[in-house]
Amino acid sequence: MRSLLAQTLFLLLIGLGMSGLSAAPPAEDSKGKDINGVCAACHGEFGQGGKRGEYPRVAGQRAAYLKDQLKSFRARKRINIPMYPYTQERELPDEDIEAVSDYLAAIELPTKWPEFKDSDDALTRLEAMEKVMIVPRAEGDIENGKAIYQKGCASCHARDGRGRGKFPMLIGQYTLYLKKQTDSYLKGERPHDEEGVTGILNTLKEKDIQDILAYLTSIQNSEKQ
Repeated sequence: MRSLLAQTLFLLLIGLGMSGLSAAPPAEDSKGKDINGVCAACHGEFGQGGKRGEYPRVAGQRAAYLKDQLKSFRARKRINIPMYPYTQERELPDEDIEAVSDYLAAIELPTKWPEFKDSDDALTRLEAMEKVMIVPRAEGDIENGKAIYQKGCASCHARDGRGRGKFPMLIGQYTLYLKKQTDSYLKGERPHDEEGVTGILNTLKEKDIQDILAYLTSIQNSEKQ
């Protein structure tokens, strides 16, 4: 009888382990998290970036885009002095780029303030609030921004602003950072993924660009499509 009970408990424990209740996190996730420890100095522990947009949000960004940009930094196709020492092959080989990109892409940052229980302590509340990503509304004509974005930008960045393939997610990104990158494209300091000398950005007025930025901040809470 005792032997039968022991066998039953043993099988139950195996079943719980197979269900994932006691499973360890995938090794690749752990590796990506470890590598992100270096990135966190600028981009934040949760990939949330700088609060004023001096460093971009990378959490939830498309993995294909992150991998492409890290390799561009490493090859100096995209010039960024602070990124250079961290992306040289001796510092960040391909397998590390894969791991950290996949790790960051899987992070989900809430866009609403958390609801707490009376039993939640101060540390729990602080950590939960640090993960919230709410970009302040940018000024501009949202309807005009929507019309221009859906006509000229959605084919690459998707109608909901979450990006496609190697084209980045734009919603939930700091407006200041997006404006800075737009200016770099227009000045030719950063190559845009378009053929020819000019692209869609070169056809837009300053007000149109601001309206697009305003529109993007208005849809950051939209559900994934």
